[in-house]
Amino acid sequence: MKLARIRLADGTQTVAAVHPNTVQPLDLTQVSNCHSLSDVLHSEDPAGLARFLLRPDTQPIAIEEVELLAPIDSQEVWAAGVTYKRSQVARMEESESGASHYDKVYNADRPELFMKATANRVSGPGQPVRVRKDSKWSVPEPEFTLVINPAGKIVGYTIGNDMSARDIEGENPLYLPQAKVYRQCAGLGPCILLADEPVNLKDTAIELIIYRADQEVFKGTTDLGQLHRTFDDLAKWLYTESEFPNGAFLMTGTGIVPDDNFTLENGDSVSITIAGIGTLRNPVVKDA
Repeated sequence: MKLARIRLADGTQTVAAVHPNTVQPLDLTQVSNCHSLSDVLHSEDPAGLARFLLRPDTQPIAIEEVELLAPIDSQEVWAAGVTYKRSQVARMEESESGASHYDKVYNADRPELFMKATANRVSGPGQPVRVRKDSKWSVPEPEFTLVINPAGKIVGYTIGNDMSARDIEGENPLYLPQAKVYRQCAGLGPCILLADEPVNLKDTAIELIIYRADQEVFKGTTDLGQLHRTFDDLAKWLYTESEFPNGAFLMTGTGIVPDDNFTLENGDSVSITIAGIGTLRNPVVKDA
């Protein structure tokens, strides 16, 4: 089952179940203290509650008649690095001074985890993601993203775009926060796939396509079978000595890295598709 935050034609925002070509709003008034997508996700049984809130007399709405919003309320967004072999190689290539650190963290028990975004820095479907104007080498990073409740339980999955200024991080690994965290630095959406069934890692394909002037200029694919760490392990480390009273999103790293001579430009479009979830599309902006 997939859920999304939507804006209706009259401007009303609500939560809806997502079908192939339609959405069906949930009746949140049926349960006290249930006012948001987070409230559904953080319940004891998100799928059961969502099904209960689907009134049989609520008519589905064509998906093109609503606006899909970023599926985030007030959660923090975190990210894991160097979780795919391809990412390890790329990070070592971009940073001579930090190469050995990336090599070590790939094989270490403790993963690299960093704060990626607050809700106000996140772009939803169709909203712009940004390249820093002080970066000359920036790329999108398509990432399978965990939705975790305040108790540390994985309750869903979505698509994440971890925008990254590779030249800034490559200059010095201590610049990681500036390379990763800024306005419109992350994309999430278009919906959340509830974690009521196990994920078939090898069958979960991830595809990244970048368009420039309506022409495909980069395409890459991978699958979750290439992920070096488990979801449970990443979530456990994130919640070790940390509290997330509003829950958290955790991007799990990327296995698709464009060639070193490629950088995003103003006006590009990024499309990330993950099997079972959907496609997240965002235009790219960069100030002169």
